[in-house]
Amino acid sequence: MSFLRVAARLRPQQFYRPAFRLPVTSRLGSSKFSTSVRRAAGDRDPHDPHHEESFEEFTARYEKEFDGVQDVFELQRNLNNAFAYDLVPSVSVVTAALRAARRVNDFPTAVRVFEGIKAKVENKGQYDEYLHELEGIREELGINLKESMYPESSSWDHL
Repeated sequence: MSFLRVAARLRPQQFYRPAFRLPVTSRLGSSKFSTSVRRAAGDRDPHDPHHEESFEEFTARYEKEFDGVQDVFELQRNLNNAFAYDLVPSVSVVTAALRAARRVNDFPTAVRVFEGIKAKVENKGQYDEYLHELEGIREELGINLKESMYPESSSWDHL
């Protein structure tokens, strides 16, 4: 007899057998803890999945994340997360990311930060504004742009 015919004859209880069972008292809901939380009208939980994070909260969170980076994996993970949002990170977040790249000695990622900015902005004017704002940190850390290293590949065809 085929496996499908055998499975069709089995009752649903025979398919699912939990590895362990909770005591009857906990399954009936006789817990001693409250399951509801009373909140004030203006009190928002940042861990609530429906919480809308403001741009200022986003900026503060990622500045803190980049300040705590200790290795290249953390740096690249935080950059991927920051650039995954439907916004361009602020200059202060980019500065924190560039300092973190220098701290973990990862020059290629520092150059890629500017490529990420170029991909996220709407037009060349916005990209030029970012470059102007970040010129000091670029000179301080010695970060070259891809456009200056490979001038023939700098195009704005993707926008």
